This record gives sequence, C-alpha cells and structure tokens, in this order.
Amino acid sequence: MAGIEQEHRYPCESCGADLRFAPGQATLVCDHCGHAQAIPAATGRGAAVGLEELDLSAGLRADLPLGSLEDVRTLSCPNCAALIEFKGAEHATECPFCATPVVVDTGAARMIRPQALAPFKLTEEQARAALGRWLGRLWFAPGGVQQYARRGRRLTGVYSPFWTFDADTRSAYTGQRGDAYYETEWVTVTRNGKTERQQRRVRHIRWSNARGRVARVFDDVLVLAARSLPRKHTDALKPWELGELVPYTPDFLAGFTAEGYTVQLEEGHAIARAEMANVIASDVRRDIGGDEQRIDSIDTDWSAETFKHILLPVWTAAYKYRGRSFRFVVNGQTGKVQGERPWSWVKITFAVIVVAVIVGVAVYFGQQAQ
Repeated sequence: MAGIEQEHRYPCESCGADLRFAPGQATLVCDHCGHAQAIPAATGRGAAVGLEELDLSAGLRADLPLGSLEDVRTLSCPNCAALIEFKGAEHATECPFCATPVVVDTGAARMIRPQALAPFKLTEEQARAALGRWLGRLWFAPGGVQQYARRGRRLTGVYSPFWTFDADTRSAYTGQRGDAYYETEWVTVTRNGKTERQQRRVRHIRWSNARGRVARVFDDVLVLAARSLPRKHTDALKPWELGELVPYTPDFLAGFTAEGYTVQLEEGHAIARAEMANVIASDVRRDIGGDEQRIDSIDTDWSAETFKHILLPVWTAAYKYRGRSFRFVVNGQTGKVQGERPWSWVKITFAVIVVAVIVGVAVYFGQQAQ
C-alpha cells in the first residue's frame, strides 16, 4: 500500500530532469533534453491483461484487502469542491477546474486505489485546437472567450475518477400489454360556420395482463466519482474508449494531475443501480410487446456484482468573466469538448436590434409594394 511519504519521481536517465508522460505514446519524455524512456507497464491493453475487479459487497462493507487501498494527501477546493491529490513535496497548486489557488493540508485520506486508467491520447496542443474550434462556434459569447484558446493559455491534464460496476441480473415482472384497435365513430364538427357530421377513425387500446422474466449482464456501467464538474459535462464527453484501459501505474500520472473521488462507492453504486433499472425496464417493455405497455412491478435478483475505480483523461481550462469561473473540458482520448459559456448581452442586444431593423425594413417595403 502506498504511504503518504512515498514520492513518485521519474528522473531522466540522460540529464536527471523530471520526465513526464507523453500522450499517445507508451513513453516518458524529458522536456529538458528530449530523452524518452519506455513505460514497462504499458505493453498490454484492456482485456488482454485482465483488469482487476473488486467484490462490491466487500467494498460496501469497507472490508477490501489492504493492497486495494492507499493513503493520499488531498485538499478539497473551496470553490468547486474538487478533491485534488498532491504528490511528493508539493504544497500548493491551482485548482484545474476553476483556477482557485489551494494549499495542501497536512493530513491524509485512505482511499480505494485505482485499478486501471486510460492514458491520455491527445496532446495539450491537440486539445487546445479542439477547444478553439468549439469556442469559435459560441456566437453570443464575449469576444474574450473566442480569443481564449488563441492566447496560448495552458490546459491542465487531469485524470478524473470514475466507478465502473458489473452485475448479472434476472428480473421477474408483472404488467399489462396494450394492443391498439380502431373504430369508426360519428363526430360533429363546425366548418365555415356550419355544423356537420363526419366519420372519424378513433384509436382504442385493449389491455391484457402480462408477466414474465428478463435477464441481462451489465459490464462497466460508468459513474463519475467527482463533484468538481456538472455530471452533464462529463456525460457529454462520452463515449469513452474503455478498451484502452491499462492496469494502474503512477508512471502515466507523471506531469499530470490526479483528482480524488468525492462520490463514495455506496452513492456511486446507487447511481449505477438506477441506470441499470432503466435498462431493465426497457427490456421488460420490449418483452411485454404490443403497442403500449404498463409495468406494475419488477423484482430483480442481483448477483456477481463487482466494481473498479478507474481514472479517465480530461484536459481542463477555466475562463474568468465578470468574477465568475467558466469551465471547459476536453475528452483526452477523442477531443470531444463540453463546458459552460458566458453570454454577452451586448452581442445579444445588437443581434435583436439588427433583426428588428430587418423585419421593419421588410414590412415597410411590403406595404409600399401594396
């Protein structure tokens, strides 16, 4: 188990300077002399190496093996509640999500150690280009936002925490199947001030009782384990290439920041169960069949439940406008961008005036033509 005094340093074999992980490669590189060193643990990918799954019931009882835990030095950002991990002799940093300065606490927290991570594939330059294209499409944002990426402000590479959950499910259900049928009925309508009778086909539903069983195996149901960003932001970064997961090793964190989880395992499991329940309900509706369905009850038996704590790569940036931080995130695998945006009321007002003038001119010439 990693202790709080443990420091992961990666000195360059050539000049002794610190190395950093090179996105898209299985190497550590030296910014000082350009020397590259291979990461021994980066020879396999995903299922080829058999990622470790942890027993969910043991995790919920806080009864995991000591080797699955580690002590880390962390501090919660006072602004956005991100749990930032510190390494070695580091004592102060800037929050990568909202640019708030934070100072490390002297204490430590015992947390579940990540079982796997997906290494960064996009370099900072590639992520900045993706962010610049996304910002350029925000028509009603302040002018400073469009210039944000062009000014060369650095993005921060953060490994964000996620839970994944597996489960085998068997569900018994009761409900009702609705089959549509149509009848021709006479209706009274008013047309051009006159009342008349018309025939109309009216849809009805014939309901019958239904019951049955469905089964589904869930694999890697993904749940964000942090509160630093709105869940809608990280959901919008999907899909993640989980086939690129590798067994966790600190080598991939060299030169990057790791965020600790603030959504505990129990809460993450509840979120995953809710997502699985929605899928099971869809399976039940499909099994009932017919044109419409009503579900009265679903009784699910859950088995073979396991979980992983994994880290996924995110490039982050924070833009301050009128005293408020606006956060942008880039999927470190695919370049997909999501974020908050400020609105320029000057631009919006100008656009409204332009539209009003165009409409007014059109109306004027329309009247003149008449």
